[in-house]
Amino acid sequence: MSKDVYILGIESSCDETAAAVVKNGREVLSNIISSQIVIHRKFGGVVPEIASRKHIENVMPVIDAALQEAKVGLEDIDAVAVTYGPGLVGALLVGLSAAKSLAWASNKPLIGVNHLEGHVFANFLADPELEPPFMALVVSGGHTALLKVTGYNSFELLGQTRDDAAGEAFDKIARIMGLPYPGGPEIEKLALDGNPLAINFPVAKLDAPYEFSFSGVKSAVINYVHNQQQAKREINRADVAASFQHAVVDALVQKAVHALQETGLKKIVLAGGVSANKTLQNTLAEAVEKVGAQLVHPTPILCTDNAVMVACRGYFMYQAGMRSPLDLNAVPSLKLG
Repeated sequence: MSKDVYILGIESSCDETAAAVVKNGREVLSNIISSQIVIHRKFGGVVPEIASRKHIENVMPVIDAALQEAKVGLEDIDAVAVTYGPGLVGALLVGLSAAKSLAWASNKPLIGVNHLEGHVFANFLADPELEPPFMALVVSGGHTALLKVTGYNSFELLGQTRDDAAGEAFDKIARIMGLPYPGGPEIEKLALDGNPLAINFPVAKLDAPYEFSFSGVKSAVINYVHNQQQAKREINRADVAASFQHAVVDALVQKAVHALQETGLKKIVLAGGVSANKTLQNTLAEAVEKVGAQLVHPTPILCTDNAVMVACRGYFMYQAGMRSPLDLNAVPSLKLG
């Protein structure tokens, strides 16, 4: 019988300090997240210097809590997996330094994980039957991309956004409408009371079948709000939120379905912070079902930044013999695939 493999995951790419222990790539033994949302809310977004400082305070207590909750010691861990990009450089360096120190002190392998691949791998915990090949739609504050997952450690980037990421557009529109940070969930909440067809906000139609562009729809919403304000007309904020969300979701779903049809794949996973959006989940699930495919998406806690996904990704890298040197550096603009 093969030995159980325990991976300690560490995540600090933005404003969440997280640590987790995952057994055999699929069983979550602990998932500790220290969030900074309340701190950054008053600034309307993440302040990198504050985020880094908070990570320094939180990283070791969070790791200790993860080991304690999992009822394992550092000696039981087989490898330390850590996010090394993409993200805020100062924030990444805190998690990376902690992981390197632990790996060196305990003589355990260090495994550097791409944060975006981690988001994709959160789906292995949502669906125990999931295995490659499958399609992944990555939708977050910094990225929007279609990825073909051909193996546990092989990926093919089909296309990505040319400008704003979908999550970035959500946050900017929320700011224009005076909604608190983080904006995505606030837009989604407001949209529940609105008519998604009230205002026609166009999304750019690109020649490249798998590429996205959200700067146009963002500008259209901002112009609409400004024009209404200048004309002293009352703005139905719920209709604006619902119509904007509809335009973004429609663009994401159309491209994703086209990618499934072209590749013949039968499963698609959602990944990244925006994957928690229920309208996106439901619309995509219905659309892919019509073409004979199935949608998998993570539980809400695994949609946002967490260390479970890092440990899960690290497990498959560990099994493939992939290791990182102890001089691994942070790569803030690390690419997907």
